[in-house]
Amino acid sequence: MTPLLEFAQTSFCYGERLILNEISAGLSNGECVALVGPNGIGKTTLLRLAAGTLSPAGGEVRLLGQALDSIKQQAIARSIALVPQNVDVPFAFTVEQFVEQGRTPFLRMFGGLQAADRRAIEEAMDLTDTRSLRRRIFNQLSGGERQRVKIALGLAQQPQLLLLDEPTQHLDIGRQLEMADLIRSLSARGIAILASMHDLTLIEGTFSRVWLLSPGECMRKGAPEEILQPEILGRAFRCPPHHHSVLEERIRARRERVL
Repeated sequence: MTPLLEFAQTSFCYGERLILNEISAGLSNGECVALVGPNGIGKTTLLRLAAGTLSPAGGEVRLLGQALDSIKQQAIARSIALVPQNVDVPFAFTVEQFVEQGRTPFLRMFGGLQAADRRAIEEAMDLTDTRSLRRRIFNQLSGGERQRVKIALGLAQQPQLLLLDEPTQHLDIGRQLEMADLIRSLSARGIAILASMHDLTLIEGTFSRVWLLSPGECMRKGAPEEILQPEILGRAFRCPPHHHSVLEERIRARRERVL
């Protein structure tokens, strides 16, 4: 079966610096995958390649078998939504006005929002529990509220694939758990999700697979219980062996709290 998204020997460079080297991985409809690795390893770059906002230096990124480089950005945006870590909103947009921007790929030139667009916006706000925020100013929201509203904008695109860049960053533990619940609910609706994750202890119970980027190694792919092992994480994050017990204890403690 053709993957929804496929990295085919994909490489990327910033200038002469090689960031990603011949990445090969595929994601199917409805899959929920956590992308992990140390800071600076290329997680955000991989997400931007998946969204078609960056072009690979080698290999291809494919959407349902077709190279993203051969697809117009507007068409990509009707299938793939990228929710970045930070969004700069220079105007006093309300939440509703902000989420409306997710319909841009579907609008005709000089055309306004149609009934189908309004339905998509309302459904996106329902799924993210942001209806009550619709009249609030986006820039005045809390961190957790902003994250949910950003995801609502992505969902307004009605994507097959949702790309999340560190969706739990800077959130307190309560809001992190709410975000994990939201990711699970979206995955249950058949939306494929690829999310870069900083907090490894949130992965089990939320994501079905893990892609691990490690310095000087090929990408590891597997179930959370296979990848989230102290020895594997210790190498990837360059933790000395005497710290492996700390990694194991943290993972076990969060596992017990989730259960």
